[in-house]
Amino acid sequence: MISEAQRNQVASEAEALDALRKRVLAEHADLTLTKLYNVLEALRADDGRSRALTAAERDIHDRGLVTLIRQHHDAIDEGVADAYGWGDEHRAGTLDEETILTRLVALNKERAAEEARGLVRYLRPEFQDPGYRAPVAATLDLGEAAAAPVSNVVPWPATLPEQVGAVQSILAAAPAPLGAADIARSFKGKRAATVRPVLDALAGLGMARRLNDGRYAA
Repeated sequence: MISEAQRNQVASEAEALDALRKRVLAEHADLTLTKLYNVLEALRADDGRSRALTAAERDIHDRGLVTLIRQHHDAIDEGVADAYGWGDEHRAGTLDEETILTRLVALNKERAAEEARGLVRYLRPEFQDPGYRAPVAATLDLGEAAAAPVSNVVPWPATLPEQVGAVQSILAAAPAPLGAADIARSFKGKRAATVRPVLDALAGLGMARRLNDGRYAA
């Protein structure tokens, strides 16, 4: 089970990433998340060795603090991997997606069985259900506030750990619960069916909470 320190570390990095992106976009009206993340993907391709950034990309990189954005994402990815107990494999580059998916399926089944018994692992019980005492059958209603429309989209990360980190950062920064379709709109060309398994993985770890209406909350 994820520890409080691990929760706090991932949540802190996600909040710092969100604040940084908002500051960059507020200071530079011509920049968008799409532009920032296109440059980030160029940096990540072969770790930046496949080609040098163009002059336009270098300008976006420098003004958009893209290397700092990358550092926050890398910290989130590593924190999520550590929370699963896969940190050493992640850092060694030996954790393939087939292994991750197999483990996530098993973890989600275990979590579903726990919740069927009334054991609910809240990420933030003091906010989500202050009166909760395990094991009990619990429901959760965080309101009907609509998710804010997404004005920029970013590329879908290439690896599953990065996908988990990216989705978790969006969920942690959201002011209201989000559906899979809401989150999918943040990523270029992705639909709810692509994002939902990642949300279920976060829920299985206890880093997100599935609500009765199908939305998810941090």
